[in-house]
Amino acid sequence: MIDESRVAAGALSRDGVSAEQALNEVRRLRTGDRPTHGGRLFAYVYDPAVPGLDDLAAAAHSESAHVNGLDPTAFPSLLAMENALVGAAGRVLGGGPGTSAPDVVGSVTSGGTESLILAVKAARDAHPEIAAPRIVVPSTAHAAFAKAAHYLRVALDVVPVSPDTLRPEPAAMAAAIGPDTVLVACSAPSYAHGVVDPVAEIAAVAAEAGVRCHVDACFGGWTLPYLRRLGAPVPAFDFTVPGVTSISVDLHKYGYAPKGVSVLLHRDAAGRAPQYFAYADWPGYTMINPVIASTRSGGPIAAAYATLRHLGDAGYLRLAATTRDAVAALAEAVRAVDGLRLMAEPESTVVCFTATEGGPDLFVLVDELTARGWHTQPQLSYADLPASVHLTVTASVAPRVAEFGPDLAAAVAAARATGPVRLPAELASLLGALTPEALTPEVVAGLAAGLGLGGGGDSTGPLPDRMAVVNTLLDAAPPALRERLLVEFVGLLQRPTWDPAV
Repeated sequence: MIDESRVAAGALSRDGVSAEQALNEVRRLRTGDRPTHGGRLFAYVYDPAVPGLDDLAAAAHSESAHVNGLDPTAFPSLLAMENALVGAAGRVLGGGPGTSAPDVVGSVTSGGTESLILAVKAARDAHPEIAAPRIVVPSTAHAAFAKAAHYLRVALDVVPVSPDTLRPEPAAMAAAIGPDTVLVACSAPSYAHGVVDPVAEIAAVAAEAGVRCHVDACFGGWTLPYLRRLGAPVPAFDFTVPGVTSISVDLHKYGYAPKGVSVLLHRDAAGRAPQYFAYADWPGYTMINPVIASTRSGGPIAAAYATLRHLGDAGYLRLAATTRDAVAALAEAVRAVDGLRLMAEPESTVVCFTATEGGPDLFVLVDELTARGWHTQPQLSYADLPASVHLTVTASVAPRVAEFGPDLAAAVAAARATGPVRLPAELASLLGALTPEALTPEVVAGLAAGLGLGGGGDSTGPLPDRMAVVNTLLDAAPPALRERLLVEFVGLLQRPTWDPAV
């Protein structure tokens, strides 16, 4: 936890502070963060462990940090770098000159969520005659599709996945397509479990219905083609598949560029056209935006460009091989522990496991792994799918793999000794009766206090050291109540730090 007494009370001081002091305050604040390097964080960050790459990316970012992507005619360097990134992504994903998709175009966005929102926008705006547009997605599709549907007022038709394969049935996807469907989506791979949906079959049923098909390859699109080249049986999922009309891929994931850079690709310019926003009916400059933001810093784009140029195709192939070997070793470590099982045999860069009957409490296990320096991602139960633990594996994990197996076994033993979390009877009863609408500030404050949240500046900080009780509470709540609880809990954490009067 951060010692709040060692940082300023606010950001705006009367006379300012020295550059050294400001930087030192940032560094002190960073001491409370999860480690972004070292191969022990299995979510959120992507570390290739390539010496000098951070310095290169930071230098490139600095060179273009103040370049504004609002007007490519004013800053042609940014346009050139964006076009280069789109071309690289298009090539990796089966498009470009000499392929069956020679006219691929695209845009650079701030991340996968923006790419998915824009894919939905392009599909919606391509059919202005449809008053109530809908999109069809598997239940394992990234939550950003739900966010896009919410923002854009598009209905979301969710198709369940098989609890055995963790994939949707193409026939079920086809049955969900109706006259108002503007987009069908699938994942390559799904984030939660790391499995590739049956893209070819889904794209075929979408094409037959005359509907766009978007492949969300934000998570694995930069790695799956390299794994295929290394001999992995990766199914076709890119522009080589007829019927795939757009693909998203994040360069700040397995492109190993700094946050936040994603690429949204369309099979042709006609598919991309509805993505743009243009407005001239005002006395200022005519606004034309290919993405959601208007002003955009060139820093992330330049950093991504420098990263790709430095690593090159051969570098990414080596990193994919290193990651593949780490995934295999981690999966074997899970198989070796009684009480755990893999949710699926790894086919990308994810190891996802759950507990067998009589196995350890997964949320307690996550805390035990954290205590041993391994930061994993707990996933709550959903429909027929049990709670699970997600590991995003990067190249930096490889040197630490041998340490994980013994620590996992020890963490499981400790979790068994601790036993499962038991919510107090009154709390469990309250959850059974609560609705999202009934969450008054008083109820939320009481729950937060009981869970150790919202510390209010005391020595324990805003979050408890162990999260098993919190995760158990959320797991016991239905999704709508989970959402409201998390909104309220995060709202308790996000409170302004007030500056003294200046």
